[in-house]
Amino acid sequence: MNPANESLSVRAAPALFVVLWSTGFIVTKLALQGTQPLTWLAMRMGVTVCLLLVIAAVTRPAWPRGWQIFHSVVAGLLVQCVYLAGVTLAIGHAIPAGLSALMPGLQPILTSTLASRFLGERVTPLQWAGLLLGLVGVMFVMHDRTLTGQAGWGWVASVASLFGITLGTLYQKRFCGGIDWRAGNIVQFGASGLCFVIGALLFEPMTVTLVPGLVFALCWATLVLSVGSIALLYWLIRRSGATQVASLFYLVPAVTAAMAFALFGERLDALALGGMVLCAAGVVIVNRAAAAST
Repeated sequence: MNPANESLSVRAAPALFVVLWSTGFIVTKLALQGTQPLTWLAMRMGVTVCLLLVIAAVTRPAWPRGWQIFHSVVAGLLVQCVYLAGVTLAIGHAIPAGLSALMPGLQPILTSTLASRFLGERVTPLQWAGLLLGLVGVMFVMHDRTLTGQAGWGWVASVASLFGITLGTLYQKRFCGGIDWRAGNIVQFGASGLCFVIGALLFEPMTVTLVPGLVFALCWATLVLSVGSIALLYWLIRRSGATQVASLFYLVPAVTAAMAFALFGERLDALALGGMVLCAAGVVIVNRAAAAST
């Protein structure tokens, strides 16, 4: 690749990831118009595995072996199973989108704390300042969103999603960096899909109504989210520190709020817009501080 094009790709990748990841909350709400949470996730995993198998048949990647398979399964269960199930069950239990989008706002602080302890990454004082600034921005973005839900299980699911994505990205960074994303993701999505099928059989009627929202959500979630955004996330994890990658999640609530404003007419006041600016400033500080310390 031309060095100029490669440099442009590296700069554009974080912004593209944030936009793609933020659409997950929107398509989940659409999908649940036609089915139940675990049934939806089982469908999504099944279609994604089929798509990745076609890609693998054409490109012939190196397959994980031995402990690589084990590490892929663990990372998949954390990122795909625990995180996705937590977010989807929370929305299914009527936890407002505001709270579901707010959860990733806590991830950078949790990730940085764990990364500094268990991955040996040094988080500088300036990075901590950027993380705290981003957290304040998230609170401003979500300040007028109701945070009530109809069931306590929804709250439990929201917290589980936070720990799933945090521990999953750290585990991916530590143990799965050398695994080809195509083959590794087949293992990850396959293991998660099996868990979702078992859960759906045990706890849901598994009824599916092919409403337009569900059909669109399935196409978008498999092609754009499960293949595109996950591959991009793992690429960013390989190239950057865990704290840098986690800081991007500060932007997710802001971008989700902007999408909800454009699609559903949800109000964005001056405080929320100011929070978006603080989120962006926090991410810039974290990443520039990381670059300066290398």
